[in-house]
Amino acid sequence: MDNVYLVLPSKEHEQSYINMMTEWENTGEHIYPGAIRSNEMNYSDWLNKVKSYNHKETCPSHLVPSDTYFLINDNGKILGAISIRHYLNENLLSTGGHIGYGIRPTERRKGHAKAMLKMALEKCIQLDIKKALITCDKTNIASAKTILANGGILENEVVEDNGNVVQRYWITLR
Repeated sequence: MDNVYLVLPSKEHEQSYINMMTEWENTGEHIYPGAIRSNEMNYSDWLNKVKSYNHKETCPSHLVPSDTYFLINDNGKILGAISIRHYLNENLLSTGGHIGYGIRPTERRKGHAKAMLKMALEKCIQLDIKKALITCDKTNIASAKTILANGGILENEVVEDNGNVVQRYWITLR
């Protein structure tokens, strides 16, 4: 596996971001984490939005502060993204969790998610999160394996209003 790194999004990642999002959109799959969806914004506006989520003062009131990182390789290619929520509100405690992540379609099944989650858990320690909640749809076997490989313990399953089953895993960090 290539050397991979978590980096904060910056202007230099614009073309790689566009390439990743185009690839993802062409699959018709849901894009995770939600923070990386541009919602028709240009890259600069999206970048400013993501940066505004870092602090309670600038984060939208219906969200909690979060940090979003790209997973990149030595060539600067974005392989995936991960968002770390600084704390949990009621919705996040139920089905969202501290961390949301996704790997671009062509980079899956290469161990990147496992490595990315491990690095994100180190960031959680820096945020003084003692136990991280990570959730995934019950049908997402790859994500469940990634969480388990990083020490996740299944607490329970929650059935959402639409019938989707979400698995809730806790990872003790300290």
